[in-house]
Amino acid sequence: MSHRPLVFVAGLTLGDYLLWNWSLSGNHDVLAMAAGLTLPPLALATLALLALSLLRVLARRARSIALPGPRRRAAAPAAHAPRRLHAPRAAARVAEEGPSRASSGSRKLAA
Repeated sequence: MSHRPLVFVAGLTLGDYLLWNWSLSGNHDVLAMAAGLTLPPLALATLALLALSLLRVLARRARSIALPGPRRRAAAPAAHAPRRLHAPRAAARVAEEGPSRASSGSRKLAA
């Protein structure tokens, strides 16, 4: 979400406030009335956009905290991940090792 609308409306509100303040002190009654009438809606819009931005930040933070552990860890590389072998290397390693320990153990049990 972009913060451009909030910055834009806040800038308009500040500018309108400065214009209203200047026109009041300089006895520019018509300009003061026009700036004074537009100031409350701009101030409300600024406050509404600020509240919406804060709620979005809080929701994003709550979502990141509420993620379960495995999902959060899945994004990061594992520090002690088992080394993967390519299929030809794995087949060669199995062929070199000969009969597995499990099969020799089962022969002992059967005998």
